Amino acid sequence: MILPAKHLSAERALLSVGGHLLEQLDAPQTVSSLWDSVRARRETDDPRAPISYDWFILALDLLFMMGAVSLNRGVVRRSPQ
Repeated sequence: MILPAKHLSAERALLSVGGHLLEQLDAPQTVSSLWDSVRARRETDDPRAPISYDWFILALDLLFMMGAVSLNRGVVRRSPQ
């Protein structure tokens, strides 16, 4: 689930989805605008690997638990490196 496996492609692994989330977070965004931008990018880059909103939230939760993003008043930000 977090890493690619026999029945989970690299494009759908939570770390890969999390990487796409971080790429889209060049500026702080709301969760809904981040979802829209990630979904639009994935549709153009690889239309065969769409993700659901649930999978998006799981990837966002993973990034939050790792300390890679923060959430304040509904706005998601990249954490300083």
